[in-house]
Amino acid sequence: MNKKQALPWENPRFRNWIAVARACHVMGQTLARELQPLDIKPPHLDILINLYRTPGISQQDLADKLLVGRSNLSMLLPQMEKRGLLVRRGDSRDRRVLRLELTPEGTELTEQAITIQSALIDRTMKTATLEECNLVGGVMTRMIRELTEADNFPARPAVEMTPDQIDGSETNEKS
Repeated sequence: MNKKQALPWENPRFRNWIAVARACHVMGQTLARELQPLDIKPPHLDILINLYRTPGISQQDLADKLLVGRSNLSMLLPQMEKRGLLVRRGDSRDRRVLRLELTPEGTELTEQAITIQSALIDRTMKTATLEECNLVGGVMTRMIRELTEADNFPARPAVEMTPDQIDGSETNEKS
């Protein structure tokens, strides 16, 4: 590093990025602890929520949404299927494709986990005003877009939000 070059931690963008990363890490640890009574971890919750929102999603599309390889899913899906949380079925039009759906037990567990996650988010985000929450959401969405629009980025974000969803004027609840 050049002696005339400022150290990164003197840069407000660097400091703020570290704060975001730390908040994300602490949030993940807290969520993992709060999900323990349900005997699931955040990676399981990511899968369950995506199956709840998109019944019949293919294993490949789920991997793309979660930004992981199919091999990562192939470790978790059999465990979750054995536990009775989901089923994998062949696609009637393409035998190479596996479709994923929650079982009634998986749906019930997902709804319990969503309640836990939502309460944690509410508890955490109440430290900011609605305007600040919307500002953070807008900035994070722009950052995701900046990074994922690169030619070499392999997949899309796990949760895609429109500006209306970020500012709260549109909800995405399951009916």
